[in-house]
Amino acid sequence: MKRPVSTPKHSLNRRSLVVGALQLGFAGALAARLRHLQITQADQYRLLAEENRINIRLIAPERGEIYDRNGVFLARNEQSYRITLVKEDAGDVRKLLVQLAQLITLSAEDIERSVLETQRSAPFLPVTIIDRVSWEDIAKVAINAPSLPGITPEVGLSRHYPLGPNFAHIVGYVGPVSDRDLNRSEDPDPLLRIPRFQIGKVGVEAKYEEDLRGRAGAKHVEVNAQGRVMRELERREGNSGRNLQITVDAGLQNYVQARLGEESASAVVMDCNSGDILAIASSPSYDPNKFVRGISFDDYGVLRDNDHRPLASKTVQDAYPPGSTFKMVTALAGLEDGILDPNARVFCPGHLDVSNRKFHCWKTGGHGQVNLEQSLRESCDVFYYDLALKLGIEKISAMATKLGIGVKHNIPMSAETTGLSPNKDWKLINRGSEWVIGDTVNASIGQGFVLSSPLQLAVMTARIASGKNIQARLIKAQAGATITDPKPGSLGLNENNLRFLRRAMYEVSNNRRGTAYGSRIIEQSMRMAGKTGTSQVRNITESERRRGVSKNEELEWNKRDHALFVNFAPFDAPKIAVAVVVEHGGSGSATAAPLARDITLQALYGDQPPLSAYPTKDRDKIKKQQADLRKTLPRLERFQRGRV
Repeated sequence: MKRPVSTPKHSLNRRSLVVGALQLGFAGALAARLRHLQITQADQYRLLAEENRINIRLIAPERGEIYDRNGVFLARNEQSYRITLVKEDAGDVRKLLVQLAQLITLSAEDIERSVLETQRSAPFLPVTIIDRVSWEDIAKVAINAPSLPGITPEVGLSRHYPLGPNFAHIVGYVGPVSDRDLNRSEDPDPLLRIPRFQIGKVGVEAKYEEDLRGRAGAKHVEVNAQGRVMRELERREGNSGRNLQITVDAGLQNYVQARLGEESASAVVMDCNSGDILAIASSPSYDPNKFVRGISFDDYGVLRDNDHRPLASKTVQDAYPPGSTFKMVTALAGLEDGILDPNARVFCPGHLDVSNRKFHCWKTGGHGQVNLEQSLRESCDVFYYDLALKLGIEKISAMATKLGIGVKHNIPMSAETTGLSPNKDWKLINRGSEWVIGDTVNASIGQGFVLSSPLQLAVMTARIASGKNIQARLIKAQAGATITDPKPGSLGLNENNLRFLRRAMYEVSNNRRGTAYGSRIIEQSMRMAGKTGTSQVRNITESERRRGVSKNEELEWNKRDHALFVNFAPFDAPKIAVAVVVEHGGSGSATAAPLARDITLQALYGDQPPLSAYPTKDRDKIKKQQADLRKTLPRLERFQRGRV
């Protein structure tokens, strides 16, 4: 009989100890975890037990601000109150909005728009119901928050343009993101999906949108079952947009805008040496702040239907026949080619017969014998008709391009036109017909197919004044760092030819027979050299010429000639170039030249010019004009930042 095998006691005890230790460790860990859950995190789980949840919400960055060359605010951010709604926390959105409308003023349109925006947006994104509300309305909503799930009163930032219409065409404005804006990118910034988030729509605001916008931040918030935010758990700040400083001088810009008044006109002032744009104004203008807040249908209709087109940035967007201001191009092309002797004379009987057609000079009786200087001074057309026949369109077109006509200058303003410096190939491709000799004759005096913007005319004048390849520049600094552009190189033109052309332009303004003599500058150190221009917008028939051409003042406004003037000053050491275009203004000498003279003096003096700079006959008129303008000009010290 076998005896049972006994188990050693020490073996049994070791196994028991191991098992016991494991059981004890598990029990201890469980107890510690229970203590952590029940005591340490009791509040958090009590909230979660009440159906609380965590939402992630984007934090819109502060938009970069825009200043003038001296640090004056042009676009800034202002604190404003708004009321937002988060769909996933709100339940019946329409019912909730109707309830909210009993507390604050909320139109039926606001309700419908908000409902539509919540349907189009992600359920966790806040939708702005109403912006720029009063503190009293914010307080009403805050007090009634428990009965308004998903609705939150907030403090945010709204864009404001302190100088309003004076910089509307340059700075532009911001507005809500549209479907079109979203479709421009395959992977749009999440910020753009926030309902009613605002981005740049036109002008510098649009061209530098990504730099000005910045990057979004995010916050994790805990909300209860009613959609009320209980606490903020985590916050990551975004990056503010970068500030911009433009080359424009706010004081000069304000003056130019005021001086243009309600004319349908434009003016550009440019530094002849750096290309900095010191002023670039279109008139009439509009208040960009209305677009930020949401312009009414009636207000927009007034702007849209105005025949002076306040919404158009005429300085860069519109292209006009440059008229006689283009004669410098034709003259310089002839001088550079060697075909034109500046002392040679051409007889002007008042017209030139070309291919069985009469091309008329503006002076019916003609100018008689004229050389180059006299032809520019008195703006004889026949001299340039004759020169163009010898020169040909290709050389004229090439010189126009060299001087900046028919070329985009790529400044950050909306809808910049290319203009047109036509040649034979252009007409064949775009009009499907051969170039004819009459086209060349018309082009020689800036009519026919030739088109230029006021900006291009300013660039042309700056290049003639300096002999350098001046490039237009609108941005001076970004995020505090000055943008340094390469120094402009030479145009490669003969300096003697340029010197002769500048002297002829001086005669336009300072010789008694010059077309702009009436708008001369008396102060010797400030004297300008310029050129008048008048461009036709209608055909004058032979029958009208026989009975007498109608005067501009006898015609409907939109059938009158455009008035143009370009100049640089001071003549001996050019600092600025100016171009002025007055739509349907009639005569360049009577309408555009006085405007350009006043703008030139304001730019050179940096403040109100002394009356002694003006002709004696004009001083009483100028004194009253200056007094009237002072009443309309804003005091810039109110908008001075001090440091950029």
